[in-house]
Amino acid sequence: MKTLQTAGSEDTLQKMGSVWVGGATGFLGRHLSLMLLQKGVSCKLSSRSGGTLEAALALGLDSSLARIESVDIMQEDEVDRSAQGCKNAILCTGRVSRSPEDAGALHQLHVEGTRLALHGLKKAGVRRVVVVSTSGTLAVSRDQKMIADETTPAPMEYIARWPYYRTKYYGEQVALQANEKEFEVIVVNPSLLLGPGDLNESSTGDIRKFLEKAYLATPAGGLAFVDVRDAAAGLLLALQNGKGGERYLLNGANMTLKAFFARLARISGVPAPVLSMPKSLQLAQGIFGLYDKGLRAIGGVPPVDAVSTEMAQYYWYCSAKKAEQEFGFSPRDPGETLYDTVCDLVERQVVAPLEMRSSRRV
Repeated sequence: MKTLQTAGSEDTLQKMGSVWVGGATGFLGRHLSLMLLQKGVSCKLSSRSGGTLEAALALGLDSSLARIESVDIMQEDEVDRSAQGCKNAILCTGRVSRSPEDAGALHQLHVEGTRLALHGLKKAGVRRVVVVSTSGTLAVSRDQKMIADETTPAPMEYIARWPYYRTKYYGEQVALQANEKEFEVIVVNPSLLLGPGDLNESSTGDIRKFLEKAYLATPAGGLAFVDVRDAAAGLLLALQNGKGGERYLLNGANMTLKAFFARLARISGVPAPVLSMPKSLQLAQGIFGLYDKGLRAIGGVPPVDAVSTEMAQYYWYCSAKKAEQEFGFSPRDPGETLYDTVCDLVERQVVAPLEMRSSRRV
């Protein structure tokens, strides 16, 4: 099993001083916060909803350390007050949505929220910030051979159609423009986050749908994913050793949807779809449109929406070579990630019990 050593030594982290975390109740934010606490790093945890880091209490950590302060990043004075005394910050705030109707709210949070949060952090005296974005601002293509890196131009012809990726891209620009000598800003771009503990189903919903046999056909595209625990370690490595004004992709594996579903099938015992969607985007959309119209005509609703169907026809491949070379990012075996993700969904009773394989190496 992979350890937390890739996040950096306790001595190095502790010498950095206090770390302010925004978005500590999210999928990535909870893993990051727990990692900081386990390593004995002084930190201030915050999110809009506030609350308690239950995972920390389950490990017997002091309840005062597990407290998550309620802070709205749209209010820079709240951020300023909350981050006082911290020299470092990691901004994990955000909302995952594929719905076009959420475009306005996503812009406010990902673009204006990033701007206001950075203003507040700078006023508080923070000197170094890691801003979490997504690999989808760089890594989406119709070409299966295309593997994006940090030099890849943003594929605006694609991401402009999807509010989540569009607003994340403009949020990145805000972050990179804020970088300066006395206020270093680093952008980290993780691919699809998988692993245990996605309580709000922000990233693992597609795996749940597979286990529930919601897919009638396998999409023709490919995805990139990284273990959320490795991404959390990557954020700490970027905070310690990343270069201000730079982007860093974090990825664990690139895989066609066919190969991805085959692995899930071997782990869970749930068979992959027999049918495959055509590679033609227009033809795939046409088939889905007919299916959607027919199902709704009899009062049904497709378990997979049109936007998700379209996105699954693209390739989201990317390389984490820069992060690996510059600060030692090291993802675990993807089979372990998928196995732990499925186990977690079963253990939390999100899906029905399954005949699981005993091995994580699949």
